[in-house]
Amino acid sequence: MITCFIRYEIDPNKRDSFEQYARNWGQAIPRNGADLIGYYAPHEGSATIAYGVYNMESLAAYEAYRARLRDDPLGRENFAFAQKERFILKEDRLFLRLASTPHGELR
Repeated sequence: MITCFIRYEIDPNKRDSFEQYARNWGQAIPRNGADLIGYYAPHEGSATIAYGVYNMESLAAYEAYRARLRDDPLGRENFAFAQKERFILKEDRLFLRLASTPHGELR
C-alpha cells in the first residue's frame, strides 16, 4: 500500500473554490478506485497550504486509476474548473508508505 500526498499552494482569496474542488474529488476519487482519506483546506496558520491524501495498492494501480479519472465526467469537469478559476498556484505529489505499524491502541 502507498499513500499519495498532494500538497497544494492555493490563492487564499479563493479558498471557497478550492473547497468546492475538494468536495468534487470526494465523489470522483473513490468512484474511480482510490481509497480517499480526505482533502484538507487551510484553517489555522498558513492560509495558502492545502492537502489531498489517498491510498493506492501500488504505482501500477495509481496509473490505472489516473486513466479512469481522466475519463470520468466529474474528473474532467473538476480539472477544467481548477484551470479556469486558477485557485491552485502550485501542486506537488509525493508517494509514501506507512512505516509505523502496528499502531498501539487509542486511549
